[in-house]
Amino acid sequence: MLILLPPSEGKSAPRRGKPLDLAALDFPALTEPRERVLDALVELCEGDPDVAAKTLGIGSTQLDLVTLNRSLRSSATARADQVYSGVLYDALDVSTLSTAARRRATARLAVTSSLFGLVRPSDRIPAYRLSGDASLPGLGPVAGVWREHLGPVATAAVGRGLLVDLRSGMYGAFWRPTPEVKVATVRVLHEHQGQRKVVSHFNKATKGRIVRALLESGADPRTQARLADALRDLGWTVELDGGRLDVVVSEV
Repeated sequence: MLILLPPSEGKSAPRRGKPLDLAALDFPALTEPRERVLDALVELCEGDPDVAAKTLGIGSTQLDLVTLNRSLRSSATARADQVYSGVLYDALDVSTLSTAARRRATARLAVTSSLFGLVRPSDRIPAYRLSGDASLPGLGPVAGVWREHLGPVATAAVGRGLLVDLRSGMYGAFWRPTPEVKVATVRVLHEHQGQRKVVSHFNKATKGRIVRALLESGADPRTQARLADALRDLGWTVELDGGRLDVVVSEV
C-alpha cells in the first residue's frame, strides 16, 4: 500500500541539521528533475525579491519566504514529517506513533512536493515555499515537470498494492495513475442536521487521523473494498462508491 499525501503550505524551518543532499533522498530516479526545479527556484529568489514574490504568489509582507528559498542549498534540513505542518500533519503526528507504526510510515507514506516530486517521511529536507501551481522562469509550470517524471516512480512504489490517494486537486495534477493501478480516493463529509458537505478543516484533520489509525493497526488492504472494511473496523463510517470512499463524520 502506498498512501500519497499532499504537502502543507506551512512548514517548520529546522534550526539545525545537515544541508540538503538530493542524492540521499528516496526515489533516486527523481534526482535530475529535482536539481532542475531547485536551480530554477534558487536563481529566481537570488534576483529581484519583488519579482520573485510575484512569481511565487507571495505577498509583499512575506519576502522572508523569498530569502528562505534563496538559501535552500545551505539551509538546515530535518525529516520531512517534521518540516511539513498544518492540520493533516498535526492529526497524523508521526513523532508519537508506535515504533512499528513509524516503520510502516517510512515504507508506506509519500508526500507530493512541488520541489522534490515525492518524498518519504524520513527524507531530510529544508523548509521551502513553492506552490503546486507555480511556474518558474526557464522551467515552466512545476506540475508539468513532475508529470514527465512521477509516473514510473510512483507506479513502481505502489507495485501490486493499493494506492490511497489523499492529494488535493492541485497536486493530483502532478501524476494521474494509469488504469492498471488500483486507486482509492477518500472524501470526508461533515454531516450536520441531516445535511452533508465537504469542509476543509474536517477533511484534512480526518485524513490525518485515518492515516494514523491505518499505520497503528498494521492493516494493508489491497482493494478499495478491503480498505473500506478496515476503516469500518477502526470505527469510521464509510460508504464505498467505486474507487471513492466517503468517510462521514459529525465532529472533528
